[in-house]
Amino acid sequence: MGTDVTNTRLRRHRRRRRRRILRAFMFLGLVSFLVFGGAVGYFVWKLNDVAADTQESLERGEKSEKRAEAVDPKQDNFSVLFLGLDDRSGELDGRTDAMVLATFNKDKESIKITSIPRDSLVSIPEYGDDKITHAHAFGGTDLAIETVEELFDIPVDYYVKLNFDAFIEIVNALDGVTVDVPFGFTEQDSEGNQDAITIEEGEQELNGEEALAYARMRKQDPRGDLGRGERQQQIIKAIIRESASISSIHNYDDVLRSLEEHMKMNFTFGNLISLHRYANSISDIETLQLQGNHLNLDSGYYYQLDEQSTQDIAQELKTHLDIEKDEDNALNARNDANQQTQPSTP
Repeated sequence: MGTDVTNTRLRRHRRRRRRRILRAFMFLGLVSFLVFGGAVGYFVWKLNDVAADTQESLERGEKSEKRAEAVDPKQDNFSVLFLGLDDRSGELDGRTDAMVLATFNKDKESIKITSIPRDSLVSIPEYGDDKITHAHAFGGTDLAIETVEELFDIPVDYYVKLNFDAFIEIVNALDGVTVDVPFGFTEQDSEGNQDAITIEEGEQELNGEEALAYARMRKQDPRGDLGRGERQQQIIKAIIRESASISSIHNYDDVLRSLEEHMKMNFTFGNLISLHRYANSISDIETLQLQGNHLNLDSGYYYQLDEQSTQDIAQELKTHLDIEKDEDNALNARNDANQQTQPSTP
């Protein structure tokens, strides 16, 4: 009898213990949900504010003239032009210090990144041949985009332009980015202090100031603009990988506040949410490099793009965006419009 009572009490104790453990797990789960859910909700709310404050429409309108209709990042392939400016006034005008074109293919879950050397000699609409860095200074974002569209004969659907403050904030929010540095060097910091940044050779984690110095340095690189372009691509790839998850972003409240002051784009809030989902699915990021030669003229130094290399990359980007299909759709749309406007035969 005593044994039965003992066993009964033991079973009751175990059931109570299991219930306490279950309640504890439920409580922890609820707390985790509230903390994480609240953080994501707050992030989304703040992101909506940033999208509204930083959104700047293009004079051309919502879509490129090289598109039959505007693209939707949730379902279409698209392109983004990133413009980096050495500007602390918040006006985001003047010459571009960095220009990077990225194309996104949803079916292949891939991104192709092309860095355009700032001294590239190109044809700027209405201004003639000049360095591509001057396009933005001459005509703002619209002219910079139009110049890139003419260079590659592809549509530029979206743009993001930011100054160095925003870049530094983004990298620091990710707790730095990991890159494999091909050689050591010293460089000035974002305030112009000479030799303030020292970067050693080898794989390492760079903070915001160091990443900026790594992306900007030109004169100490034996490959000049080509080497600089590859380093910029390294940094962008690292940022894309790190920022795919909100959980990897620290102090994002400070970052979003900085972006409001130091960045402009034509992405809507809905576009940004789609981009985050897109980033989570990316399986391949490829970098492309424009080839060329140094050219010294009376008017200064230029980087003369190799015509064949430029054409090859242009075709690769067209294929990645599936432009041929879009051009067929545009042609069909024009034909339909012409048929509707033609007078009927009596």
